[in-house]
Amino acid sequence: MLDELSKSGHLGEEWRGAFERAPRSAFIPDRVWVRATGSPNGHLRLDRAADPERWEGMANTNSVVVTQLDDGIEDGPGVATSSASLPSLVATMLRQLDISPGDKVLDIGTGTGWTAGLLAARLGGDSVTTVEVDRAIAAQAQFALNAQALFPTAVVADGLAGWDKSAPYDAIHSTAAVHQVPPAWVAQTRPGGTIVTPWGTMYANAGLLRLEVGEPGEPSHGRFVENVNFMWMRAQRPHRVTRPEGAPEYRGPSEMDPDLAIENVHAAFGIGLRLPGVRYAHTWDEEDPAGTARMQLSDGAGSWASIRYARWEEPDTVYQIGPRRLWDEVESARLWWTERGMPELTRFGVTVRADGQQCVWLDDPGNVIG
Repeated sequence: MLDELSKSGHLGEEWRGAFERAPRSAFIPDRVWVRATGSPNGHLRLDRAADPERWEGMANTNSVVVTQLDDGIEDGPGVATSSASLPSLVATMLRQLDISPGDKVLDIGTGTGWTAGLLAARLGGDSVTTVEVDRAIAAQAQFALNAQALFPTAVVADGLAGWDKSAPYDAIHSTAAVHQVPPAWVAQTRPGGTIVTPWGTMYANAGLLRLEVGEPGEPSHGRFVENVNFMWMRAQRPHRVTRPEGAPEYRGPSEMDPDLAIENVHAAFGIGLRLPGVRYAHTWDEEDPAGTARMQLSDGAGSWASIRYARWEEPDTVYQIGPRRLWDEVESARLWWTERGMPELTRFGVTVRADGQQCVWLDDPGNVIG
């Protein structure tokens, strides 16, 4: 797998030694989850002892491995809440940190412990602090790190607060997505240091933000460098899309093809920036040969919209409830994105001010999105 990552350009030579010393398979738990149609929660447990060949195949390929469902609660709905990320993406994120031996790094979201292990293998355990909110996951990661003789400082705490006791850091690396860059992360990073984190709206998760920390009292600026999809920080998870009580307003067919609301990652990212607090759920009716689909939107505060449509056919009636007309907002946001040349997410950036407030901009920090 390392040769594949090197040839693809994801793995730089400066990281190859760390990847060799801390192999991913050493951090994958013996019991993981795989998708399975027909299962009550859409997943089945894969036990290494029962199917070692399949387990090895997952652990040693460029794929995501789900390691926890529903925060560890039994008989849950089957929502993945912890995983081992794509090795190619891990390599990309580490390269974006732009660190060198002697630097200190804070790793947010220990998970399996693999990223912390890679950082410790390159920088030394004394230079790495890793934070995990889930005690059971942290214990499993600690066991794997010890087995590889890699000893970063491991802490069980809420990563949104960082870890002040080991600050300041030259870089902060997060494997959990945020809506807002926590002020603590900026405060705990030295001026000129780097924060690399998945950042997204509730509508679209999202982009990999590389933020350069400013001088004390000055703003910090950063751009989105990659399209990524990570699980959210537990305290910032989006709400569920549910229909509130009450009779909906009917608005006739949509003026916009509903497919355009999530046409690609760039459209979804741009639209999400204009729809604060709005999340969507999109499902296909597999029993309908016409391919009927329904898209629902909710802001979690009483506003909801739904549109049913069929592939290759005219969209059906729009339904909306609440003080906000969410589908109207989607149409307006799509128009805004189109009028600006359909910008890719890498044209956007974020500024975090000294007071902790943040804003998103297009092309230049002076072109703030209102």
